Amino acid sequence: MAGKKTPSKPADGPKTARKTPRSASKAAAEPKPAARPAKKPAAPPEPPKAPEGASDFTALLPQADLEALETISRNVMQSALKSQKLMADVMRRSLEGDTSLMPKADPLHATPELVHTWEKVLAEPEMLLQAQSDLYRGYLDLWASATKRMMGEEAAPAIEPEKGDKRWRSSEWSEHPLFDAMKQSYLLNQRFILNLVNNAPGVDEATKRKVNFVTRQMIDAMAPTNFALTNPDVLKATFETRGENLTRGLMNLVNDLERGKGRLALSQSDMDGFEVGKDLASTPGEVIWRNEIMELIQYAPATETVRQRPILIAPPWINKFYILDLRPQGSMIRWLTEQGFTVFLISWVNPDPALKDKTFEDYIRTGLFEALDKVEEATGERQVDAIGYCIGGTMLGSALALMAAENDDRIASATFFAAQLDFSLAGELLVFIDEEWFREIGRLMDAQGGVLDGRTMADTFNMLRANDLIWSFVVNNYLLGKSPQAFDLLYWNADQTRMPKTLHLWYLDTFYRNNRLSKGELELGGHRLDLKKVKIPVFMQASKEDHIAPADSVYRSARLFGGKTQYMMAGSGHIAGVVNHPDANKYQHWVNETLPDTRENWLEGAKEQPGSWWPHWKAWLLSMNDTQLPARKPGGGKLKPICPAPGEYVKVRS
Repeated sequence: MAGKKTPSKPADGPKTARKTPRSASKAAAEPKPAARPAKKPAAPPEPPKAPEGASDFTALLPQADLEALETISRNVMQSALKSQKLMADVMRRSLEGDTSLMPKADPLHATPELVHTWEKVLAEPEMLLQAQSDLYRGYLDLWASATKRMMGEEAAPAIEPEKGDKRWRSSEWSEHPLFDAMKQSYLLNQRFILNLVNNAPGVDEATKRKVNFVTRQMIDAMAPTNFALTNPDVLKATFETRGENLTRGLMNLVNDLERGKGRLALSQSDMDGFEVGKDLASTPGEVIWRNEIMELIQYAPATETVRQRPILIAPPWINKFYILDLRPQGSMIRWLTEQGFTVFLISWVNPDPALKDKTFEDYIRTGLFEALDKVEEATGERQVDAIGYCIGGTMLGSALALMAAENDDRIASATFFAAQLDFSLAGELLVFIDEEWFREIGRLMDAQGGVLDGRTMADTFNMLRANDLIWSFVVNNYLLGKSPQAFDLLYWNADQTRMPKTLHLWYLDTFYRNNRLSKGELELGGHRLDLKKVKIPVFMQASKEDHIAPADSVYRSARLFGGKTQYMMAGSGHIAGVVNHPDANKYQHWVNETLPDTRENWLEGAKEQPGSWWPHWKAWLLSMNDTQLPARKPGGGKLKPICPAPGEYVKVRS
């Protein structure tokens, strides 16, 4: 029968009986214990069910990770699509001849100076050998220090960052031996290169200044803080967010490129976080006059009586005036009204190509002089105390010399905030004055219809403090993936104005390149200007750490006048040194009523005072005129207010 086993028969052969051993027989007769059932292995946990269409990899991920991965993927896709659209637009505009998208690789034309300087360095083998020896010694100290730290011992660093260098404020740069060694290695190489450049023999000061500036830009760019794999904060954020910080950073980068229409417009502040006239520039007042280049604002009184002599402020036209009227608690303009002063202020237009041919003299006559006329109309006072800030101070000083030549006495005293009249020590901005840079600026202005766009101006000033104003935001925005916060000062810094071509190139050539005013070579209105003929009282404010109007440069400017001049130096820099409300209790200032030959001699006799210099300046103003009158309304009944402060010109964005 198919399928049924048949027992096999024994093989044929002699039949021999097999004897079974007794023990085996007995064992066979005893019943066997029941066998234990075999233990089954534990069943493995079932993998999570994957969504339909998901890969085996995603099926193994928890739901939270799946959602994070989906978000990252979506963001990357959106960034890729935005980038593709952006690049297509840039390519189209480039093919159409948009020169604004084609900046030169070396706009400062620094290559010849760099080559010349390094040729001089290499021609001095003894100096080079000494520098290499110092570098080698520094690395030996670093190696010894790092070895001790790896073994858990305390060790002094071979080199430390400059005071105020915020790149290394993360604790890992000091506490973690690896990052500490990386930081010190970078600083040793930075010192090595800059010492060679600065000590190159046979190189003139202008070339050294330019080469030092360009070299610093390159060194700053190569700092380990600027790269994801060598920045501990970025590594930590990448681990904690599973890389989402880099995805957000990519989105931020694409958005900045899109906002700049193919050119990187680095975000420093949340530009939607403030509104000019509401959060900033909110001191009450009225625009009482307007012409094509300025609006004149008269601020409402904050006291029942006011000082007889009004104040007229001429801010820089290279920035918007509300640096002097930021938030109420720090506003200089609001503080002045609260001290009983009648305050007028020139708000410059944000010029478009129609104003490309406006001149420096136009800004004096149609701006400052016309404002003086309207102040007299509104108050009945012929004389004012004038204030000039930065480039507005350069204009004010030139105007004073012109007024002296024309016997115009409408300005009774002049105060200068961080302003230069002698440009021989004008600092790092002197880098931007050679012939090649002039051609580059002219090319940009022509491409933009005869004005220099505000972004170019912002980029120039940001380069002067690249670590604070460029690279810190590159790390924060693009590597850490954070969005810029609403910060009033940086909002103002990003709200730049345009510059008319004729005015801007003339200003750079006349003051920065040729220093004509201090030399007595400047002519305006048919007069050769002489600051020694300016006999009115002058107050010159400088800031100790100012990188735009250096304290030494301001001091040289103070000594140009023919009357009594008081020089005062504040702590901090170009902005914080000026805008320092007394209630903040910050910084300090130095006072010395004399004006010796050098600032070093002035410092020897100067007395340091804590806090803001504003009360000292107020006392100086009142010492000349403290007569009180009933508070004045804007316009004084003779000029009809046009619109509320801060006016319309300041709201025009570049």
